Amino acid sequence: MVSGGCSTKYKQVIVINADVKMSKGKTAAQAAHAACEASEAARKMVPNIWQAWRNEGAKKVILAASEIELIEIYKKAESMNMPRALIRDAGLTELPPGTLTAVAIGPYEEKKIDKITGHLEILK
Repeated sequence: MVSGGCSTKYKQVIVINADVKMSKGKTAAQAAHAACEASEAARKMVPNIWQAWRNEGAKKVILAASEIELIEIYKKAESMNMPRALIRDAGLTELPPGTLTAVAIGPYEEKKIDKITGHLEILK
């Protein structure tokens, strides 16, 4: 576990769709889905980065963006061959099936992720 004040080299960013009204529980579940899917992608694509990220404390940042921005973020991460996940809800509870709820990038190099998501605000 990383203690306060330590800098990390890697992180994972989860971006929640701010255009969709979700309960706090639903938002947390969608963020968890995104985090798990992107982490698994990283474990397969860049195992050395995935392991280093875990060793650093598995830093995660949760941001908010519009649906259009989520799609753009996903496409940019894809074009840069970064681990990523695009989450669409199954429609079993609050949302219609197929609703885009979240995108995750990484774990990957913090500086490279910031080039894609550095302009976004923290989810409130």
